Amino acid sequence: MNPDARAAFFRQADWCERLGSPFTSLVCRALGAHLTEESAFGARLLNWHGDLAADATALRACGALNAMAREGNPSLAPLYPPKPLPSVDEFWRGIRSVITDEDARLSSFLDSAPQTNEVARSAALLPGYLEIARRTGLSLSIREIGASAGLNLLFDRYSYDYGSFSWSAHAAKVTIPCEWRGATPDLARSISVADRRGCDLNPIDAGNSVARARMLAYIWPDQTARLARAEAALEVASAEGVNIEAIDAGLFAARELQVGAAKRALVLVHSICWQYLPEVTRAAITAEIAGAAIRATRRSPFAWLRLEAESGLPHGAALRLSLWPDGPVDALIGVADFHGGWFERRDEV
Repeated sequence: MNPDARAAFFRQADWCERLGSPFTSLVCRALGAHLTEESAFGARLLNWHGDLAADATALRACGALNAMAREGNPSLAPLYPPKPLPSVDEFWRGIRSVITDEDARLSSFLDSAPQTNEVARSAALLPGYLEIARRTGLSLSIREIGASAGLNLLFDRYSYDYGSFSWSAHAAKVTIPCEWRGATPDLARSISVADRRGCDLNPIDAGNSVARARMLAYIWPDQTARLARAEAALEVASAEGVNIEAIDAGLFAARELQVGAAKRALVLVHSICWQYLPEVTRAAITAEIAGAAIRATRRSPFAWLRLEAESGLPHGAALRLSLWPDGPVDALIGVADFHGGWFERRDEV
């Protein structure tokens, strides 16, 4: 048994509690306290050979169980929101029953990492895009790695309510509330997206009901506003026909970052994705970024925008911008809630 496997569930439980999901916290605590190696599902989780945190094993397990509950499994569905929060022991009895009946399906669900394609992260990415637009005055050619279903590629199709100000696309069908913390900076009022492309090793087809169901299973079931936003954004992505290419992110970057079009700003973007990439892939992308930076000109600038976890920021993700040829480079624009609930502006740009 991996000596840290049970502790990983309890650490994730604490994070879920802090991020406003007492139900998912309870699921993690039930698994951490009671899971055994007697099932294929339990054996895989308790003997995980990779990085428990980076591989998000606890959230893989929660997604597997939520998928069963959403299908109406009689052992789990009566215990899930909007029902009252059960006790850990009561919930474990439901888990034990479904493991007995659906062990193989639960175990196979663990094969891939969670993909919530959290659309509210667009509220954290938007200030970065607006900064690029303000500094360059150009249309954006956006390339996203780890794009999942492409929901954040369509950031300019949504409406945003930051409290002290708002930003909205015409006839937006998705509204994203986000608490803005700090001074409101001078940002571009509009964005022109010339083109957009994304990649993912396991892309989600927004128009496919099975793929959509899997993605929605990773969203914490007591966070109904998140779930409703994701469902609405999937409808937008399906209507737009956004296509995410199934390709390694390093290969995608090698192809897409070679030449930027004149009078367009080429933007490489990713959010809560870097930790899931193998080191060899991260190195390949970093090398392509360095090459694109050298080739950048004022007529064809290159920007690297990323929203990722950092060790010095335990309660949020850092939004950083590098822009060539005129900078800034590695500037911290702000810190955001992992699910896009708030954005705190910083002054490095």
